[in-house]
Amino acid sequence: MPRNRRDRFYRKAKEEGYRSRAAYKLKQINEKFEIIRKKDTVVDLGAAPGGWLQVAYELSGGRVVGVDLLRIKDIECVDTIKGDIRLDETVEKIRELIGENGADAVICDAAPNLSGNWSYDHARSIDLATSALGCALKILKLGGVFAVKVFQGDMFPGFLDKARQNFVKVQAFSPEASRKQSAEIYVIGRGLLSGNVRVGEEYNVTIESIGESGDGIAKINDMVVFVKGAKKGESVNIRIRDVKPRFAFGDIIDQPDERL
Repeated sequence: MPRNRRDRFYRKAKEEGYRSRAAYKLKQINEKFEIIRKKDTVVDLGAAPGGWLQVAYELSGGRVVGVDLLRIKDIECVDTIKGDIRLDETVEKIRELIGENGADAVICDAAPNLSGNWSYDHARSIDLATSALGCALKILKLGGVFAVKVFQGDMFPGFLDKARQNFVKVQAFSPEASRKQSAEIYVIGRGLLSGNVRVGEEYNVTIESIGESGDGIAKINDMVVFVKGAKKGESVNIRIRDVKPRFAFGDIIDQPDERL
């Protein structure tokens, strides 16, 4: 069924000088989640024709980089890269532009060319979003934000689980500017985790010190872990209960036998 491309957001984009009606989707996402702040470094994956890049620069005013397989027409104060986000050489080009500190936000409004076969299109959307997530994990700074478009379907929960393994908080959101008949939804991941530890994993740790709150402090691959009820110097088995970008919380799952 043909879509009415000339809806109010299409007309609004033309009137206000945006390259696509999708510009208002990013505006609405940012109003809800504040994924882009002033002076943020932002990378837009699958950025052509550039509507999200225009909005990203308006919101940030900092370094904004757009990447696409197609050439992106120049936008003032925005850097662009023609390349495949799945390739290491493209990732290196991004890193050269954003610097060693990484990006504050990685965004992606890319979608596959629709074939009309919904199962196939859904699978390709999830594959594209997974590639965007993989790229984001290589260029985001610790605590950074990720936002990506996906099509809803039976593979959507699996993608959400992947995102939840890497971010403190993951939410799904449908902006008003999305067409009513569209199955698209945006996944927002906030607070990129270090990847050193994950919720539910078990470790044997040695308590190195005691924090101000009285919790024991251990380290796992340079990640600080707070363990309630632990004593300095003891070795305990813990299960990770919660993970933040720079530290985690663990619960003792069994006490060592002090008689041994």
